Amino acid sequence: MRVRVITLLMVGCILAAGPCLAQEVSMDIWAVDPLVKVFPDMPAARRTRATADVARGEHASFQVVVRCAEPIEKLSAQAGPFTKRGGDAIEPRPARFVGYVFVDRPTQSPSKDRLRTPPAEYPDPLIEDPSLSIEADHAQAIWITVAVPETAEPGTYRSEVRVTGQVGGATVTAKKKLVLDVYPATVTKTRLWTTQWFGVNSNHMESHPEGESDAYYDLLRRFAENMADHRQNVALISPLSLADFAAGPDGSLEIDFARFDRWVELFQEAGVVGLIEGGHIGGRKGGWESEFVVQARRVDGSNVVSASVDPASEEADRFYAQFFPALVKHLREKGWLECYVQHLADEPIASNIDSYRAMADLARRYAPDLRIIEACHTKDLVGAMDVWVPQLNFLHNDFAHYQERQAAGDEVWFYTCVFPQGEYANRFIEQPLVKTRLLHWINFRYGITGYLHWGYNHWTNDSPYTHTTRPHGGPPYLPAGDPWIVYPGRSGPLDSIRYEAMRDGIVDHELLSVLAEKEPKLAARIVERHILDFHRYNTDPKVFRETRRELLRAVSRLSD
Repeated sequence: MRVRVITLLMVGCILAAGPCLAQEVSMDIWAVDPLVKVFPDMPAARRTRATADVARGEHASFQVVVRCAEPIEKLSAQAGPFTKRGGDAIEPRPARFVGYVFVDRPTQSPSKDRLRTPPAEYPDPLIEDPSLSIEADHAQAIWITVAVPETAEPGTYRSEVRVTGQVGGATVTAKKKLVLDVYPATVTKTRLWTTQWFGVNSNHMESHPEGESDAYYDLLRRFAENMADHRQNVALISPLSLADFAAGPDGSLEIDFARFDRWVELFQEAGVVGLIEGGHIGGRKGGWESEFVVQARRVDGSNVVSASVDPASEEADRFYAQFFPALVKHLREKGWLECYVQHLADEPIASNIDSYRAMADLARRYAPDLRIIEACHTKDLVGAMDVWVPQLNFLHNDFAHYQERQAAGDEVWFYTCVFPQGEYANRFIEQPLVKTRLLHWINFRYGITGYLHWGYNHWTNDSPYTHTTRPHGGPPYLPAGDPWIVYPGRSGPLDSIRYEAMRDGIVDHELLSVLAEKEPKLAARIVERHILDFHRYNTDPKVFRETRRELLRAVSRLSD
């Protein structure tokens, strides 16, 4: 693997001495809350308990750590089934090692609770290697995931993880008990809209499928299944980019949406859609302050020609007078119109409002049934969009405006990316893991119904395991954790501990929403314990676990 991996977590161990018993070797094993990032220099802890409290239908995570004064070779871990007296067993997924990546540059405006000052190695990817070697005196985290069935019988389930390695030629084994408490509360679908923009990116994988091949769609399906497993229910799919255009015999423009359909159906089958997030039809003409242009197609003899044109131009009008009605007709025939929203151009600002409104006029004129969604940097676009997606700090600063838009019937999400920085919650690798989970507590606290992030898997030619920041045309570089939340495996995506935290935060939002339907004041008190303001939080993992147990008990009472 191209990532430097350092150790696993756990407490208490069983030793196997070398043949001569000349020197006793010890391997420590202990439990660490999965919301705590384990660094290589973490000291061993004593008398820790590996416990997880979950609703039926969600994922439980355990983190155990191992450390030895001597190097360990061929380290492996295996967790047994979780069983309870008189009940069915729940099988865990294969144990995974937490890998380390090199954060080469710090966030431009780091938070006060940043865990280490870059350059430094941080834990993040969950790697696919079944065994590895670790250095002496390095703590190595092991991650154990349990997908709890919706039909699981409530109660306490017990298991054990067994860690084995070679130390000085001798086999050393350590064991740690795992306790899973399953509550009666049940989570099925989640109502929070969540999207992370993706590509069929095979950089650093062993296979590099050609476009439109079976292997290409197999890889796309693996990405989709990974998203669904992490509760993503919105997919950015562009009918404009995926449509095939041809010149008709009479010189007309013919539009074939077959490739678009294949993408949508694939994401539906994987369990993501949900909501179809129609890709952007336009973008900036030049730099950040420039006007927007739109993509158009025109027939030139027997060919179809692409062009970037002024959205107020006759050429834009001619094309979208054909494209938008054809798209709406197709969406209606497929039964997708109600679960479709349309992007125009990303992040409109004050200097390009007029060109954005010109694009919106095209959509309103030729596709009045389409709802417009946009990540936006300005609030001065009333009438030009239906689903507002301000950056978290803009939502904070203009919250009264967005409440007015909700009252008027518009929908409001929020997004994070390279910004906001400082104390705001985000997905940056430098931040405590609980901040990523609390993103969706912010959603609930302020009544925001969706979350958007641009960076699911935008790896570049540099390995994401060694270069976690990325050059960017706007800010000097993108902070570590911004361009991706999964890593390239041999033939598909690998999870990160940040992605696990985000998934669990989406489930938290659903539990809070269920509670709020019957006991809104209690739900408000629970969330306000951790979301003090848009950019102030209680991030103590111990307090968070107490709060979440209270939430599970409260939701479980509703079904009594």
